[in-house]
Formats: sequence, C-alpha cells, structure tokens
Amino acid sequence: MMETLQDWLLSLGISEDLTPYIVSGSAVIAVLLLSAVANFIAKRYIVSTLAFVASRSESKWDDAVLRPGVLNRIAHLVPALIIYKLTPIALEGYDSAITFVTRALLIYMIVILMLVLYALLDTGEDVYEEFPASRDVPIKGFIQILKIVLFFMTAIFVISIILDKTPLYLLSGIGALAAVMTLVFRDSILGFVAGIQLAANRMVAVGDWIEMPNYGADGDVLEVALTTVKVQNWDKTITTIPTYALISGSFKNWRGMAESGGRRIKRSVNIDIGTIRFCDQKMLDRYGKIQYIAEYIENKRKELEAFNRTAHIVGDSLANGRHLTNVGTFRAYIVAYLGHHPMINKDMTFLVRQLPPSQYGLPIEIYVFSADKAWANYEAIQADIFDHTLAVAPEFDLRIYQNPTGADFRMLDVRRTANS
Repeated sequence: MMETLQDWLLSLGISEDLTPYIVSGSAVIAVLLLSAVANFIAKRYIVSTLAFVASRSESKWDDAVLRPGVLNRIAHLVPALIIYKLTPIALEGYDSAITFVTRALLIYMIVILMLVLYALLDTGEDVYEEFPASRDVPIKGFIQILKIVLFFMTAIFVISIILDKTPLYLLSGIGALAAVMTLVFRDSILGFVAGIQLAANRMVAVGDWIEMPNYGADGDVLEVALTTVKVQNWDKTITTIPTYALISGSFKNWRGMAESGGRRIKRSVNIDIGTIRFCDQKMLDRYGKIQYIAEYIENKRKELEAFNRTAHIVGDSLANGRHLTNVGTFRAYIVAYLGHHPMINKDMTFLVRQLPPSQYGLPIEIYVFSADKAWANYEAIQADIFDHTLAVAPEFDLRIYQNPTGADFRMLDVRRTANS
C-alpha cells in the first residue's frame, strides 16, 4: 500500500527524495485521525450506551462497575491500541521512531490500566460499603495496600520498558531495597498489620464511639484507613490517630453500650454523717405517708417488731435490737423511686448502695442504666434523677454534705456577734 502511494506521488512529478516523508507523514496523520475517531466513538457511544444499560438494570453492582469514571479510563485504551498497532506500518523504515513511539504507548497503556484498576478498587469499596458487614470490617486499609502494590508493579514495568529489560531482572534487585522500603513505608506496614488485627478482632469500626485520651480523641470514628483512623470529636474537631496506636496502646470503645439495652448512670451523693439517726415513731409516721415507701415502712415495722420480740429485746434504748434509720429509709425510697421511673431499664444492673464513709460524708451511689442511650436524653434523665434525690433528702431529715462556703462563715460570724 505504501509502495502504491509512493508510485502515485512519483507519477505526479514529486521528487523521489520527498516522497518517503510525504508517505510517512500522510500515514501518521491517517493513524492519528483514525485514533481520534475511535476515541470519539468509544466515549460518545460505547461508554454512554453501557452507562445507560447499567442505570436501567435492577442490580446495583453494575452501576458501580460501569460508572463513567471507570469506562472513560478504559476508553483511553482504544486510540492507544490503534496507534500502537499501526505505528510500525505508518513509520516503516524509521526503526528508532517506531521503538520510541511503541515504548511510550506501552507505558501510557500500563499507566491507564493502573488507573482503571484503581477505579475498580474504589468501585469495589463503594459496593462493599452498601453491605452491613462493612461497618464492622472496613476494607479501606486493604484497598490502599493493593493500590500501593499496583503502583510499584506499574513502576517496575515502566522502568523495564525504558531500560528494555525483563521485569524479572528488576524484581531480582528488590530484595536489596527491602531495608530501605521498610524504613520508608514503616507506618504503612504497621498500619496494614494493625488493620488486619482490628478487622479480625472487630476492635473498632466506622461509627463507633471511642475514647483515646493520649491522642485527645473522644467521638465517632469516621474512617479506618491504612495508616490513620479519623475520629470526629464531640466538639466537631477531627483527631487523626495512627492505626497501629490502637493496637499498641489502649482505648475505650462504647460499641457495647450502643448495642446494649441502656446507658450506665453511676453517680453518688454525700450524706452529712451528723444527720444520720435512728427513726423514732414520729419520723416513721411521717415517712409512712410517702407513697413509694408506705408499704415498705409498714412491712419493715412488723419485721423489726417480730425480731425484737423473738430476741427478747428490753429497754427503751435504741441501741437495743434492730431499728430503722433515716438513711436506710432514704436508700429504700431511692430504690422505689427508680423502680417507678419509666426511663430506667429494670432488666440491667439496678443498684443503690453505700460506699465507704470519708471526710466528705457517707456516699449513696446510684448504679442503674437509662433506657434511652442518646447523649442529650441520657444527661436529662440523669439530671432529673439527681435533682429529685438532692431535693428529697431533707424529707428524711438528712443533709447533703458540701464544703463550707463564704455564706456559711458569714452566718457563723453573725451568730457569734448575736451571742456576744
């Protein structure tokens, strides 16, 4: 074909020295035009048709695989393949130019293939995130590792093409660079190993609330990547934690609370020990009018009277026998109050107990679980419970302990002045 075109040019009277250049130039222009037409058809019709078909199908995976970002990168291969195949014909006789162009095209196609595989990996990650398992076992770190491997494989093939050496020749020298690569990619290697452990043991997942004070992290996990874990704190700041730090250090994961039936309330009030006493008949009559513990008071009276009779307790001293105390009755009231509270989960740990007395009084601790786990609602429930607990204590002739304030000292001065 080239010879026919050359003969035709000679018949037109064109110099024999110019005809090879004209023929080669014409062939190059024809190849470029053909590749441009192929590129137009591939992007305008083939890509659009496949994307349309994918959008019409009921399945979702093909929408991700055949999305324009993937198809457009594949379409770049069409003109490159045409030029690669036709270059030896168009540049016949120009061996150096053929070698340069074909090598450049090979490098171009290898890079495009790498980008296509990158897009497919991103697509696979997007499809995987549609499944519930993606929350517990994130694969972003593994995707990033695969991308790094693809990048290095691409670099090896590109260098082998430039040097005109087999890739095996270059791979044989990778061992000598292993120590350097270990230092350069230390965080990536540690993150990859940590990511496997995190995923295998289900230690942390996207959406978990974690606390890691050493890194100032207290909030929801946004992303578990190869080298970092992103946490959005409650003040909306973002904390980035090295992935391997979650394995080498310690952190608190609140997932168990989120998956349970309630959120723990664990707080105490300190009773002034000087206000604790045995209950006399007048006090018991008054406490018996409190709805939540009226039955408790009556039953307890009968129980103690029966015990004291059986034990032959004599004398009017309250030190003899068993008697109700105001702090014990107060504790029984708190149990009854919480038992009637609609926002307390009665199926989980339910405890109102005394802690060891200290210089701050006698702590009465409430250890229960709220039925509502949402932070704002939980705080409101907790505040409501302790508002009531603090306010009701004087009804049992008890005083909540607190350190003396300026008002207390001023009152003492007033009393001293009045006495003097």
